[in-house]
Amino acid sequence: MTTTPLGRASLARFVDHTLLTPQATHADAAALVEEGVELGVFSVCVSPTMLPFDPATTRERGLAVATVCGFPSGKHHSSIKAAEAELSVKHGADEVDMVIDVGAAKAGEFDAVRSDIAAVRAAVTGGRILKVIIESAALTDGEIVAACRAAEAAGADFVKTSTGFHPSGGASTHAVSLMAETVGGRLGVKASGGVRTLADALAMIEHGATRLGLSGTAKVLAGFDEEPGSAPVSEETGGY
Repeated sequence: MTTTPLGRASLARFVDHTLLTPQATHADAAALVEEGVELGVFSVCVSPTMLPFDPATTRERGLAVATVCGFPSGKHHSSIKAAEAELSVKHGADEVDMVIDVGAAKAGEFDAVRSDIAAVRAAVTGGRILKVIIESAALTDGEIVAACRAAEAAGADFVKTSTGFHPSGGASTHAVSLMAETVGGRLGVKASGGVRTLADALAMIEHGATRLGLSGTAKVLAGFDEEPGSAPVSEETGGY
């Protein structure tokens, strides 16, 4: 497999530049957009109430717009998740990151997990992207695999490790590897939660992440200044 060096600009295109804190204001979201443009990220990810954004501040400046659904617990009725996702799409979201019912996964109720995802998939239409947050740190390896299979069966575009709010923790290279192996390139893999340094980000990509959820994007990218040089990654992983 051929490798190419991953530099600052290339890494930035893996990033969903994220602001999901409960205290965030519209002014904070506007500042996130400006920083995202400056950093050259793929998208900005905000809470649904921060939408809509003026296309002149986002798409026309090279940013996709992502939001979350059923966040952060996932313990919402599927109809509520679907309605939330539908409203976000109407408000201009290009991508929706939904949280599964982690308790259903822990109970082995993967038909229910698949049905929940499918309800949101039906609301995220028009070529828009659906990412499924499985909260991998709270799951066993077998549950991670089953959750990824349920997401694929329901028509998701990505599986995602974490909300970043669960007490069990965020992304790990082990979980990312297992998720990537399970979906086999048919879905993207987003690593999110606890990815705070350049080394963290590069490790996630090396283990199969095709997107990164970062709230501290500037600090991660500043690692290129602190540690000159670039890291080789498979050219097949970039630009998902």
